[in-house]
Amino acid sequence: MLGLILAFPEKRWENYTLPVKGEPIVRLTERRLLTAKRINKTLTIVRKDKLKTYSLHVSNPVPVTARNKMEALLRALPDEPFFLVEGNMPLIMPFFVNYLVGLFYEDEPEALIPVWSDGSAEVFHAVYEADALREAIESAMAEGYRSFSRITEFLDYESVSIEELARRNPKVTLSFFRVRSGFDAKFADESLRSGV
Repeated sequence: MLGLILAFPEKRWENYTLPVKGEPIVRLTERRLLTAKRINKTLTIVRKDKLKTYSLHVSNPVPVTARNKMEALLRALPDEPFFLVEGNMPLIMPFFVNYLVGLFYEDEPEALIPVWSDGSAEVFHAVYEADALREAIESAMAEGYRSFSRITEFLDYESVSIEELARRNPKVTLSFFRVRSGFDAKFADESLRSGV
């Protein structure tokens, strides 16, 4: 399956090139995603004006011009099902990616999205059928939504309980850790050095 990495900063403080273990987090995210047996290739969606920077760090950057992440994703959607992750998630667990992709292939829903017990969905750590996501994004944008998290209202998706899986393997929760600051980068660095 294709792995799609979204490294498209919307806000000034979003930085997918913060160093962790001496490498940009987007490169670590790509590398971890590629260690999943069910991911055979990755594409990384980047701002067109940052293509030069990202081409140094990832293998297949896809440059787009857009106002926000949802629009960027719409412009770069592939024609096949894909696993989506944000470029600031260097602790993504390959075994969890394999599990989600396997579930997706069994049932073939429009999307398979991990969900917390409070109902919040991890839309940037999910498997999507491309045509269904395209329609969902277009519908969300027609309603005036700008946040990608709103696409769940327009998709017929299956959910996977994060807490249930974490009871079996607590490392599952690390998959959702996002590096947003130097402090987060330090935590990620320590986690990776400890063999996560």
